[in-house]
Amino acid sequence: MTPPAPGHGPLHLAAAVDLPGAFDAAPFTELARLAESGALDFVTLGDSFARHGPDALAVLARVAPDTGRVGLVPTVTTTHTEPFHVQAAVATLDWVSHGRAGWAVDVSATEADARLFGRRRVASREALWREAGEVADVARRLWDSWEDGAEIRDAATGRFVDRDKLHHVDFAGNTFSVRGPSLVPRPPQGHPVVVVDATDGHTRETAARHADVALVRAASPARADSVRAELHRRATELGRERGKLRVFAALLVDLGGGEHAAQPGHGGGPLPTADGPLYRGGPVDLAELIATWHGAGAVDGFHLTPVEPRRDLERLVNGTVALLQHRGLFRTFYPGTTLRDHLGLARPANRYAALAGGPT
Repeated sequence: MTPPAPGHGPLHLAAAVDLPGAFDAAPFTELARLAESGALDFVTLGDSFARHGPDALAVLARVAPDTGRVGLVPTVTTTHTEPFHVQAAVATLDWVSHGRAGWAVDVSATEADARLFGRRRVASREALWREAGEVADVARRLWDSWEDGAEIRDAATGRFVDRDKLHHVDFAGNTFSVRGPSLVPRPPQGHPVVVVDATDGHTRETAARHADVALVRAASPARADSVRAELHRRATELGRERGKLRVFAALLVDLGGGEHAAQPGHGGGPLPTADGPLYRGGPVDLAELIATWHGAGAVDGFHLTPVEPRRDLERLVNGTVALLQHRGLFRTFYPGTTLRDHLGLARPANRYAALAGGPT
């Protein structure tokens, strides 16, 4: 493959595989395999308490054994749910996918959702996103609560774990506390990938502090670049190392009935809509838009949500992605086996092993 242009890293691509009304795993598997055939970094599956349909994380756990490389990123809502259970479920997805799990963090801010549980009243979005950040924080601590190699599985002595390699996290947040350790051994990736939609201002602190991938719904490269710069600045101020955060432009895409020029008004970029920036045109023009934005250094990649899932994802992979690959702008094969490998993110050291001076 041709190396990326100087000044920025390789192009990353991801796609949504939402299928409203689908209750069987087969169509989700079909779309995930299609994305995998184009070497996309990951697929996402949305979820919320107001959405009718199967649980996104459970669906992608079912998709996992029928795919081999593409990352699997379900939405998991932190509001009204137990952080201990959230982290265990995401860690389990990482195990069953052999290191391809991510987690799109979201919150629930409506009274209707709160009434479904009857445990607490709704809070402000700012407070809910602060809580979401704490959930992401304790999740990583719990993923580290088992050191690598903590499992002994010695039948002769009857020892399953080395208790010296299990750790209490003793986390106390504003709305919950967790002692730990987790019930699930440390995931294959160490930390599954955390994804946060950082479009709105009140989500940016959480994204800058905790996200591995931040999504930005932007209708122009200038807007995307501005938010990307802000996220990187905040991340640096919070003590994060440079290069630990990927920023993707999030676009709706309508690739229509065939190859044709972008609809008037879309040729220079997406148009704002109530559901987010929308690109409407052909696969070739979309490839040009992606190449231009990434080449300018505005974003690290794109998260694309097909308006018509089957039609648009097929045209995206077989048209847009194929053209980007032909031009040497996107990979033709996966560089490794885990989602962190795809994103160029190292496997994190275990904080407790490092404190103890043990192996990481």
